[in-house]
Amino acid sequence: MTDKSNDDTPTADGSAQAGPPASSAGRPVTSPYDSPTTQMPTADLRKDIPHTDEDLGLDPGDEVPTAGAPAGGGGDDSYGYATIPPATAASAGAVRLQRRAREPRRGTLDLGLFVLRLVVGYTFIYHGLQKLTGWFHGPGLDGTKSMMEGGGWDYPSLATALVIAGELGGGILLVIGLATPLAAGAVLATIATAWMWKQGMYPGFQYNAGTPTGVELDSILAGSALAIILTGPGRWSLDRTRGWATRPAYGSGVVVLLALAAAIGTYWFLHGGNPLTGIGPFS
Repeated sequence: MTDKSNDDTPTADGSAQAGPPASSAGRPVTSPYDSPTTQMPTADLRKDIPHTDEDLGLDPGDEVPTAGAPAGGGGDDSYGYATIPPATAASAGAVRLQRRAREPRRGTLDLGLFVLRLVVGYTFIYHGLQKLTGWFHGPGLDGTKSMMEGGGWDYPSLATALVIAGELGGGILLVIGLATPLAAGAVLATIATAWMWKQGMYPGFQYNAGTPTGVELDSILAGSALAIILTGPGRWSLDRTRGWATRPAYGSGVVVLLALAAAIGTYWFLHGGNPLTGIGPFS
């Protein structure tokens, strides 16, 4: 006795047909999706995609909650949008501290610049007080005017005022490290004018310290002032928060050019003559 197959399929007249229906190729087909030759039904997917607020179930009058406002009507258990506070601008002091932290270790550089400023600054203060007050066996104000007049300066009073302001004022600012580029520029202009004055007294290069007209000391002081302009005063100064204190840039070159131009202009208009007579091509 054999069992009746569960795959019997009723026919149109009600009789059972054994096995699944056969395809045109003679193979049984249980579903249209099982046959690669059967065309699958197409569906209009556009009808199932929501396009409007009504399709999404939204009320067009509803407002979208803003950032920081509760999304559920202000209840205690409602969740609010997280807000990110705006970034505050870093202060100038913080920027300088960050830049300083990135700089390499300076070792004794700031101490060396401080010593250089003290030596150069006190030297000019010393000579300025000699000319202004007569201290330290100096000529005093009247003696300085007489010296300028005897040295060929057309306006001895103006020349005296300029040299005292450059030596005394520039020296004080150098020592404390305040407005250092301008202070060193004033000192450089003053000593460069003195260099040209002494050099022009006699033909030939007067680079010696054995005669009153020697320019050796003046050359050393001019080079020291130039070095301070180009390197900055360092951190042991009142200018320590300024950019030029540790990282001078193109402005240093501008200060040097202005100082030299001021020295040449002052000597030309108040004294005149060629201070390089007897040197090289000026012989």
